[in-house]
Amino acid sequence: MGSSEGLDDPLPSAAFHILLALAGEDCHGYAIMRQVEQQTDGRVRLGPGTMYGSIKTLLEAQLIVELADRPDAELGTERRRQTRAIGSRKPCRLAPCGQGQTDLERSPCLRRSTPGY
Repeated sequence: MGSSEGLDDPLPSAAFHILLALAGEDCHGYAIMRQVEQQTDGRVRLGPGTMYGSIKTLLEAQLIVELADRPDAELGTERRRQTRAIGSRKPCRLAPCGQGQTDLERSPCLRRSTPGY
């Protein structure tokens, strides 16, 4: 997925759900985890390792961009400490290329022809 050739391959499920979470708004890691869980009615729960590994891959593929850090009033002090311990709290945004990839992945034809979707 690091090159333009890799964009032809279906995204791993975790990466696809992260892109969907970012389609609506910019989010940092913990908010992405909550959004994915909410969008899937609890069927998909991303752990920190999976999520931050996927975010790193999506950043390298330029499907998302990292924004300047901003405070999040929603998170309490304890949650902020935990989040800092597991990774960056910088919010991410869906890049134009990421929007195109998300639209492609949403295609019913692609989902029907790809095992595991």
